[in-house]
Amino acid sequence: MDHAVERVADKVQTLSDLELAALLCLVAEQHAIIEAHSSQLDALTQELQLIAGSVFGLSSTVLECSEKTTLDAFGNGLLVEDEDVSYFTSSPSVNRDQENASIFRLSHRRSPKSPLEPNRKIANVIIAKNINLSHHQVQTQALELIRGKRIFTRTAVHPAPKRFLFIALLASDSDIRLTPHLNNQFFISHYHNIEDGLPNLQEHRSLDDDQASISSVVRPSSSMTFAPLRSIAKTPLLPQDDLECITKIMADVRISSEVFAYMQNLIAFLRLHRAVSGGISALATRHFELLTRALAPLHGLDYVPPSLVALAARKIYPHRIILTTPEKERSMQWGSSIEAVREMLDGVTVDDVIEDVVHQVEVPL
Repeated sequence: MDHAVERVADKVQTLSDLELAALLCLVAEQHAIIEAHSSQLDALTQELQLIAGSVFGLSSTVLECSEKTTLDAFGNGLLVEDEDVSYFTSSPSVNRDQENASIFRLSHRRSPKSPLEPNRKIANVIIAKNINLSHHQVQTQALELIRGKRIFTRTAVHPAPKRFLFIALLASDSDIRLTPHLNNQFFISHYHNIEDGLPNLQEHRSLDDDQASISSVVRPSSSMTFAPLRSIAKTPLLPQDDLECITKIMADVRISSEVFAYMQNLIAFLRLHRAVSGGISALATRHFELLTRALAPLHGLDYVPPSLVALAARKIYPHRIILTTPEKERSMQWGSSIEAVREMLDGVTVDDVIEDVVHQVEVPL
């Protein structure tokens, strides 16, 4: 077991922030929100496709959502050609290089294939771009897919694969939120700073003779339009055996009573923070513990230290916390001045709340 932990930890050291986020979700069998500036979403979409194929050897599809996206378009957009006989088993695929990542433009699709057509399956990785803009019925369909791990079309039922990741790719500069139930179902949220780069896309572009060499920071341009990225690696960096190994190690990760109490204190302080009106749900608590267990083997540990608890809090709660308004701040019930409360809450962000709580709660020795 120690050798397996070290081998996995060595590989993790080479991963980018997006690759690490995807890995955490895959081993925990959960899903993620990825945010970036709206001008970077096209390039980020391609990066996520390349990560699915080259790092994990998984198929992917892109759903480009809008307020015009229909339920039929959403359901059919999840499907790709099924060429993997071990799709629903835990065994690693022998022919993963035969899988194809596909692009699916929901708003421009003209004649979708019938759901009854053979050899169609739900892709391993779904990249739902701007799903927050879609109708609440479409978001409810996404929620049912995540929770039930299957999708109902008009004439068929398609089960999700064993390794299944749904990524909500959102613009950080948009004020439109996901529906509350769907938002709460996502495991983690991560903001990708363009300064962190897009290494897989950079490497992919550098292999194209028609492309000029790219800088360490990839900026979207007119040349960065959507195109099918057929990049399912024969030998991915993290094959299914490694994912299975991490999942098994997670089950044996130890959490001491002191660290568990520390986690509960963080949750209580978040719920009672003056700037918070809600969002600290029971599901978030379960995700909190699950993420701490997933992080441990990636750091070469078989136990959870307090530092990983604080790191997990910064990924579990940002998309969930609902900030209060001055009128609903709890001290208003016993006569606080609305002007004083408004001044106190002015400029407070979700990240400020989390950092405030992390610094307030005593860390176990």
